[in-house]
Amino acid sequence: MHVTARRTYSARMGSARDERALLADVIEAAGPDHPTLCEGWDTYDLVAHLVTRERVPKASPGLIIPKLHGITERAEKATRTARTFPELLTVFRSGAPAWQPSRIRAFDDATNLVEFFVHGEDVRRGGAPEAVPARQLSPELREKLWASVRRMARLSYRRVPFGLVLGRTDSTTSPVASGPSRVVARKGEPAVTLRGPAAELLLYGFGRRSAAQIEVTGDPALIATLEKTPLGL
Repeated sequence: MHVTARRTYSARMGSARDERALLADVIEAAGPDHPTLCEGWDTYDLVAHLVTRERVPKASPGLIIPKLHGITERAEKATRTARTFPELLTVFRSGAPAWQPSRIRAFDDATNLVEFFVHGEDVRRGGAPEAVPARQLSPELREKLWASVRRMARLSYRRVPFGLVLGRTDSTTSPVASGPSRVVARKGEPAVTLRGPAAELLLYGFGRRSAAQIEVTGDPALIATLEKTPLGL
């Protein structure tokens, strides 16, 4: 069964501060042993990662540079060993430490909104053999997620060796609309097209292919290649 937080998702506007609270709720509801979409991680590992990411400076480079990932991994294991699951959850709920730039709301939204949203879905959809119902998102949050899809499209799909087009199916004509409903992630013909709501396209681009609820169309051979191609930042 999928995990649902105590609070109502649709009641939130989608700032990083909101997503932090919701992520903490869904992790707490799941408990420490619940599987996630992050291979090899349960929810205890995930909250240790979240706390390490914000509070252990030496671990930060390994989040971006593959050769340094070992340092990050050791720091995450140390964080998990040093604190109980409830303690880590309390630390994460409390927000970033005073020295972190993400204490400023604009920077928090820029660096944490997508991170917390994706990890929330990692928990909700982790270990669920059935398709998990999508969150009911506010128009504002849908547009913020779509803006992230567009901004990161070329980087997320940089290893794809053919044309790739992303098309959202939940576009809106509201004043908060964020750009066109179609983006070319990779130029070239023939091309594969991915279609789905902005949130699902975001999850797919972050490597959560098995759980992302999207439609893939194009040449079967190219689709097979796409399924084997590493995605993500």
